[in-house]
Amino acid sequence: MCGHNMFRQRQWSHVPVTTSNAICIFLSYINIFFLLFLCIVSNTTETAATTVKLPGNVSVPAVIIFGDSIVDTGNNNNNFKTLARCNFLPYGKDLKGGMPTGRFSIGKVPSDLIVEAFGIKELLPAYLDPTLQPEDLLTGVVIAAGGAGYDPLTAQLAGVASLSDQLKQFQEYVEKLKGIAGEERTNFIIANCLIFVVAGSNDISNTYFLSGARKLEYDVPSYTDFMLNYASQFVKDLYGLGARRIGVLNAPPIGCVPSQRTVGGGVLRECDDKQNQASQLFNFKLSAEMDGLNKNLPNSRVVYIDIYNPLLDLIINPTKYGFEVVNKGCCGSGIIEVTKLCNQFQPAGTCSDDSKYVFWDSYHPTETAYKIIVQQMLDKYANRFF
Repeated sequence: MCGHNMFRQRQWSHVPVTTSNAICIFLSYINIFFLLFLCIVSNTTETAATTVKLPGNVSVPAVIIFGDSIVDTGNNNNNFKTLARCNFLPYGKDLKGGMPTGRFSIGKVPSDLIVEAFGIKELLPAYLDPTLQPEDLLTGVVIAAGGAGYDPLTAQLAGVASLSDQLKQFQEYVEKLKGIAGEERTNFIIANCLIFVVAGSNDISNTYFLSGARKLEYDVPSYTDFMLNYASQFVKDLYGLGARRIGVLNAPPIGCVPSQRTVGGGVLRECDDKQNQASQLFNFKLSAEMDGLNKNLPNSRVVYIDIYNPLLDLIINPTKYGFEVVNKGCCGSGIIEVTKLCNQFQPAGTCSDDSKYVFWDSYHPTETAYKIIVQQMLDKYANRFF
């Protein structure tokens, strides 16, 4: 059969052409091609599982995301006025060889999962990343800043870019894009890209309930009206700048995140019903407003996206998704640690298996939880943009 002697010759031409040798050579090539085939199939399968299938006449050239820490990928890294930074371990320890990037999780965040699902690129960079390359702008960026909200006071209290500031950065982005791709191509990118807005949780949890900064002026119904006005105007402003495909995520069940259980959930650390009820009221109003904008803004696709119920289902029915812990995060004690308090020097360390946890720190979900929520979101809403 296939011995090793045939491979000791310096030149293939010196190998006697026998039936046995010919079979060996043929089988060697078959093995090589089989291995290559397995690699190709493996890669294709992985891509197919995470890629949204677009209609034949539809293009999504870029993804651009505004909002808060759920989607921020590092815009606060060099903002030393704020505590809403996480460009240090253990944040990001599962991302790109354990390099913290400013993402408020252990690995990828929804921004990355969305852009990856559309087959555009693996990670969506922060607009303020100093290493950002001109070609990165062509396929989209994250303009969101951790700590922001619809209420301008929310960003002011956190010392971060407000949605108004983010809109100015978007205008700068568009001008940079024109310099790279020209005006016609830029107009095409902005009109056909997917834009997502993720905000509201900081307004409810921090500005209204935790700090009480708006309680003297507003009750919950009037404050949610106040938030809604800013949300609506922001979408109109994006439309005025050429955006046509705009997804607006609703507020999560913020009263069930670990830190809010600790602050407002009593001795047993139950979900804080007051915060959840505020989220639900805001979401009811937001849904109607976005539906109205979708009908009244010509050629637009303004899509209201529910993430309140998908996240709540993970919390209420964890074993259905393979989770074991829902009332605390993986980092530290899990009941209060977030941003600076979740660091590699705090004595409690991190949990041994974050995939069993819905939350990474006391405020932000794990990559595992994000993957489930984003997949459900895209399955339900992706076709509404086209």
